[in-house]
Amino acid sequence: MSTSWIVLGVLAAIVLYIVYVYNGLVALRQRVNQSFADVDVQLKQRHDLVPNLVETVKGYAQHERGTLEAVVQARNAAVAAGGSGDTAQVAAAENMLTGALRQLFALAEAYPDLKANTNFLQLQTELADIENKIAAARRFFNNAVQEYNTGIEQLPAALFAGSLGFRHREFFDLGETRPQLEQAPSVKF
Repeated sequence: MSTSWIVLGVLAAIVLYIVYVYNGLVALRQRVNQSFADVDVQLKQRHDLVPNLVETVKGYAQHERGTLEAVVQARNAAVAAGGSGDTAQVAAAENMLTGALRQLFALAEAYPDLKANTNFLQLQTELADIENKIAAARRFFNNAVQEYNTGIEQLPAALFAGSLGFRHREFFDLGETRPQLEQAPSVKF
């Protein structure tokens, strides 16, 4: 009789431990989802700022239509990718937008009146602030992903995490476009 109580006690302890590990993984997954939502909020603010920036530049650099169209197309692609929930797709689209914005600001260097425009300067300051917030949100997201991925790969969670629906998450990374983004844009007239 006492042996069956010991076996039941051990089984109960194992079940409670599995529940504890499962709840920890759920908390990590929620942190990743919440941190991605934080990144998404910052990206939406940037997306909302881009049309105002393009309109301001249009008045001064009307013959730079190709650069302006590239910014608008990159913004539209980034907005579309944002709804996908696919971290790699969102990162790629955002990196394209960042590159297009860098070209836009490089273009602005050629127009002294534009550089002196208070509306342009305010938009540029707001965009720089948002870029800093995006960088911080990306770091927080990547940290949450690292903790989550580590959690599902460590024993004993690794034994049952996959069967319970916990999947590896991708980092919000610059990836292959990093050298392009770090290179100074070229302005051609």
